[in-house]
Amino acid sequence: GELRVHRARRRLGPTPFVHPHVGASVDTMSSPAAKKARRESGVGATGPDTVVVLDYGSQYTQLITRRVRELGVYSVLLPGDADMARITSHDPSVIILSGGPNSVHVEGAPSVPDTFFNHCQAKGIPVLGICYGMQLIVQLMGGEVKPADKAEYGRMPVHIVQESALYGEEMDPTQMVWMSHGDEAVRLPEGFKCVGKSDAGAVVAIENAERKIFGLQYHPEVTHSERGFETIRHFLFHIAKVEAGWTMQNILDEQIALVNQKVGPDDHVICALSGGVDSAVAATLVHKAIGDRLHCCFVDNGLLRYKEGERVMKMFKDHLHLPVTKIDDSARLLAKLKGVTEPEKKRKTIGAQFIEVFKEYKDDVEKKTGVRPKFLVQGTLYPDVIESCPPPGSDQKHSHTIKSHHNVGGLPKELGFELVEPLRMLFKDEVRKLGLLMDVPQAFISRHPFPGPGLAVRVLGDVCAEGALDTIRAVDEIYINAIKDAGLYDKIWQAFAVFLPIKSVGVQGDQRTHSHVVGLRAITSSDGMTADWYQFEPKFLQEVSAKICNEVKSVNRVVYDITSKPPSTVEWE
Repeated sequence: GELRVHRARRRLGPTPFVHPHVGASVDTMSSPAAKKARRESGVGATGPDTVVVLDYGSQYTQLITRRVRELGVYSVLLPGDADMARITSHDPSVIILSGGPNSVHVEGAPSVPDTFFNHCQAKGIPVLGICYGMQLIVQLMGGEVKPADKAEYGRMPVHIVQESALYGEEMDPTQMVWMSHGDEAVRLPEGFKCVGKSDAGAVVAIENAERKIFGLQYHPEVTHSERGFETIRHFLFHIAKVEAGWTMQNILDEQIALVNQKVGPDDHVICALSGGVDSAVAATLVHKAIGDRLHCCFVDNGLLRYKEGERVMKMFKDHLHLPVTKIDDSARLLAKLKGVTEPEKKRKTIGAQFIEVFKEYKDDVEKKTGVRPKFLVQGTLYPDVIESCPPPGSDQKHSHTIKSHHNVGGLPKELGFELVEPLRMLFKDEVRKLGLLMDVPQAFISRHPFPGPGLAVRVLGDVCAEGALDTIRAVDEIYINAIKDAGLYDKIWQAFAVFLPIKSVGVQGDQRTHSHVVGLRAITSSDGMTADWYQFEPKFLQEVSAKICNEVKSVNRVVYDITSKPPSTVEWE
């Protein structure tokens, strides 16, 4: 998830260099000597500048780090309560204060160290505060922040109200941004000016150009802030004047080096292949690092899509060339899920059974190889982690829990597994780029995401009730094939059908029916952290609805989800 800050300090050796954001101690890797070693090593070189992002708990915090990396500048994510010694150990060229769910005017709210702003002024370090970060700047430097009369959430216009360093030569005085705040700045500190306002008149952009301190009340890091990326670019290269030097190839080299460092020369590793892009890319990366000591399995847990098992096994064999064992665990898991309707309990049940399957597979691998596998590979991504709340020891303290994921809940210690999660820092589009670097076929890379708990989160309520799984498989197959036939599949981030635990009255074949309702969802996104619903042509939806009701006899009503994220999540459970 957020940058893992390992408390155990380990030196990894000069070649190949393993960067702090993939597992080494960040506190020892950003000193001048370490920077010199990075440049001399030629592997994982970060370039001359480091951007430190202080995390105050926003679900978009990692996006800030990612946007900086996309611009070719190395960035490191630290907890918001990091002390000055820890912050300065990275010799930052820029510091960004993230958003967060707290209110700066409430006692005990997370803050920066007491000497933070004096240090930044003395060293000439530009500071950008985003959302909560902007409010922190205002509050700590003598301004005032209060609860807003009207909270602002979602996509809305903001207006540049005067010439500013932050916006540079922006030609359009109005831009659409992603807002998410319930507090607002009502009085600015001395030396600051308001350079942007919302339609409601709220202060949304401030600056003290002389001290190089800037603030944005909205989230420039999310894709739905239409000029946000350009604002970050302008801030980094024209205001802070940093230099670039960070690429996706660095990530691949470093992750392979980290796997080799973590997994001993005689150790064996198990990998769970779900049929999705994440686990396949993770397996390919680990296979590059350790070869045949990787043992892959594909578990049919009874929650797969139509003919998913057959299709993915063919893909593994014909395209990825990975040795894979198929395990059918559907009967056991569905028996445990029968009657379970609470979403969290379903996820926990699936997670627990996941552990049991790998315990058994671990024993099988030991019998065949004579070596007990110590490691388990998972294709965990950053969105999985941030939506599960920061794990213990992660150094991320201020996020609010949304939902849990089966693959980030931790493993029972008695199983003896250690996790290998080479994608844990990355977003979906970065994983796809990583896969292409390793020659994973484009057809596989472009597959839509599929949730770890499978159809359990797409059948609301009891997954074993009234043929729900067969119904949703049939509906989903019709829907996805229609999207592909229309040439829309690659334009959509994710599309799927949802089985609703309700029935509606209908008329089919001159007869009154009382049948199931299904929902269709399609979204556009680049990272899964924010999303808009896809606007199909009405004719497409009409044809898909008719085909579903005609071919799936248990369905007489189809609805289409037109909710963005936020306020909803991508999946319904």
